[in-house]
Amino acid sequence: MERYKEPVKITDKVILGGETPVLLAGPCAVENWDVCATVAEQMKAVAEKEGFGYVFKASYDKANRTSADSFRSIGVDEALKVLQRVKDEFDLPIVTDVHETHEITSVAEVADVLQIPAFLCRQTSLLVEAGKSGCAVNIKKGQFMDPQGMQYAAEKVNAINANKAFLTERGTTFGYNNLVVDIRSLPIMRQYAPVVFDVTHSVQQPGGLGGKSGGQRQFAPFLAKAAAAAGVDGFFIETHPEPSKALSDGPNMVPLAEMAKFLNQLKTIWSLSNE
Repeated sequence: MERYKEPVKITDKVILGGETPVLLAGPCAVENWDVCATVAEQMKAVAEKEGFGYVFKASYDKANRTSADSFRSIGVDEALKVLQRVKDEFDLPIVTDVHETHEITSVAEVADVLQIPAFLCRQTSLLVEAGKSGCAVNIKKGQFMDPQGMQYAAEKVNAINANKAFLTERGTTFGYNNLVVDIRSLPIMRQYAPVVFDVTHSVQQPGGLGGKSGGQRQFAPFLAKAAAAAGVDGFFIETHPEPSKALSDGPNMVPLAEMAKFLNQLKTIWSLSNE
């Protein structure tokens, strides 16, 4: 099966689809400076040691929480200031979600990658505006989408800004409150653009805890290893020093202390699959 023709340049040092796997990792949301700084510092060191390009991930606004009572943001302006500080102090590229077209200009001043949430992957106006930003654009495959359909989402961005779109697999709805990953989707989508595997949202249980989502983090290593063997260009992993205390998505996040061993395993398998 053919692969995409060109990699996606995130920064001069981080190329998705090159000779090094890329890691997009961080807490689900910008909770405060201390959590972001702790994760950024430790993950940068681990990623460099294990041979991953690294992009720091955190959402400045969680606009699609299960309940209106769930934590959403510390404030858009304050959260973007935290992301800018992470970028400056740790010399790291940033990926964060955008939900509406009017957000893109201000967010693109901070972020290197604009992430299109799975529920919004068909929103043409959002994809087009993201493409106009000049940033790389990570389009998450909708839980309701077949992998072949993601070709057109990537084309909406690349028609505006060539070779800036990449695709992320994060599971497909399988009954109520459950997701399943079809590994075939990885080589299928890889025909259209570089592909990232979302390790932690793939084990999420949307709305599974009533007013909030649950998760089965114990299965994350199995799915991630399968994706590494199948061939992907990068991994998306939400991590936190204390997932049980995280303000969002705690049940499916990988504890920060476990990331070094986890990445070492993924890199070993990834290297074998790319020989």
